[in-house]
Formats: sequence, C-alpha cells, structure tokens
Amino acid sequence: MNELPTPENPLRIGTRASPLAMAQAHMTAAALIATHGITAEALAIVPMTATGDRIQDRALAEVGGKALWTRELDAALDAGVIDIAVHSLKDVETLRDARFALGAMLERADPRDRLVVREDLTATSIADLPQGARLGTSSPRRAAQVKRIRPDLETVLLRGNVATRLAKLAAGEADATLLAAAGLDRLGMHAVGTVQAAAVLLPAASQGAIGIECRADDGAAFALLGAIDHAPTHRAVAAERAFLAELGGDCRSPVAAHANWLGDGTLRLDAEIFSEDGADHAAGHAVIDHDDAAAALARRLLDAAPDTVRRLFAA
Repeated sequence: MNELPTPENPLRIGTRASPLAMAQAHMTAAALIATHGITAEALAIVPMTATGDRIQDRALAEVGGKALWTRELDAALDAGVIDIAVHSLKDVETLRDARFALGAMLERADPRDRLVVREDLTATSIADLPQGARLGTSSPRRAAQVKRIRPDLETVLLRGNVATRLAKLAAGEADATLLAAAGLDRLGMHAVGTVQAAAVLLPAASQGAIGIECRADDGAAFALLGAIDHAPTHRAVAAERAFLAELGGDCRSPVAAHANWLGDGTLRLDAEIFSEDGADHAAGHAVIDHDDAAAALARRLLDAAPDTVRRLFAA
C-alpha cells in the first residue's frame, strides 16, 4: 500500500475468529483510526479459524505447538490476502519467519492471571482451594506453578476460548481454572475471577500484549503500524521474548517471564523455569540495560537449574 487506506483500497486486518481475537482486532482498528485519521470503512477485518481453535481435546504441545495459532494467518499474510495480522503475542512462536515483521504492539493490559472457581466454591487464591481440588489448564507454566504451591491439587486439561473454558468449569470438568486478566477485561468480564499477584504466579512471557505483524517487505504497512506502536510495551515484551529465545524449549517447557518498568525508569525482567511437576525450579531477575541482558539471565537460570528443569529446555 502506497498511501493511507481508503474504503476503495482498505487495509485488511487478519485475525482469529474467536471473540477475544476479534475484540483485539477492533482495538487495533480503533488505534489506526485515531492515529491516522482514517474512517472505519478504510479498514476491513478478516476473521479466520485457526487450527488451534478446532482442536480442543489435546494439549498444544501434542499437536503442533504455537504454530497452530498462527498458521492460517501466516499463509494469508504471505499470499497477500490480508495486509496485517493481529495476534495475542503469548500465542506466537518466539522465533518467527523472516517474511514477517512485528510492526507494532498496543499498550499492554494487565499481565496477571485470575483464579476462577466453581459457583459453589469460595476461594480467592490457590492456597484457598480445597484439598485435592482439580484445576483445569492447558498451560505447563500454570500447572507447574500451581503444583509448586499446592502439590495436592490435581491439574486437568481444560482448553478452548474463554467462554468454552468457563462453560466447562460450570459443567464440573474442573473446580477452578486460571485465565489471563487481560483477556477477561477485553471481553468486558471485569468481575470474573480474582487477580493473582505476580509474586505468586509470575505471568507468561508476552501475556497481555497484542502484536501486529505485516510482511517484512511491505514498507507502507510497516509505517502505518509504527505510528501505533507503544514503545514501552514493545521494549518490555522484546526482553521477555529474547529470554525465551535464549532459553530454548517448547510448549511443554514451564517458564514464566515478565518485564516491568519501575518508577525510576528501570526495566526489570523477572523469570522462573520449572520442572513439569513444579517441585524444582530456578528463578532470578535482571535489569535490562544492554542487548544481551535477557539472554544472559536465561543462561544464568539454566546453569543454576537442576537436571529435572534443565532437560526441558534446549538452549
């Protein structure tokens, strides 16, 4: 695209078709409209169903990992069917195809998890759950963190979009689950669940961040996106993803990483890596004040980790 999009030549925004993904696509559209002064008619949202949305009875690691969330959008972007693709960055592979460029991140929302319990339970934290309660999740990170806090709890597979997981919880498939606060807020579910402190459940890398990609050779789209990029979010999330890249691992590897801007302008990255059962872990933090700081933290944690943790990563 050589100029601002118009109703006759709209910018095509690719997104997964889930309610949360659609909400995030509309947030992206609103940012483009506000920044560039274009009309809503100059944008076209193109929803598509990802393979990961179709498969809900198995863990991602068993059927292809995070690529199941991006495959369809990548193909459409590469073929020129869409001009940009909106992603929940937590669901995007750390190492991306060089054909695509991350042109913008919107300002990050609450990165923490919320605990949601069955209607007949009263619990506001993992510690409050009844002995032997079943916590539904498909996240190795959440499963390991929960088991580290409460080894008596049983973790069971719970997959699907937010509404599906809440319905499964109501149906008794689990006693509790953990959902991203950012996703619930973007769906208007501000009263659902109880936020868990990051000091107790350190978030996943990129949690709460929306990333927007374009073709690497599409300078016009890249320029449009650059104008809506939230630089503090971009730098923080880039540090988390650099940590993951150095760490190695896959969807089976329990890892948490969160970069936070402190009041003095310092960017601090906190990270943890776990064994699958949460019994063993290594944790640490680093000030992100040079290009290798996040990677250096990953190397330090791997060196300090017991074999039960280190074998889950392939740095």
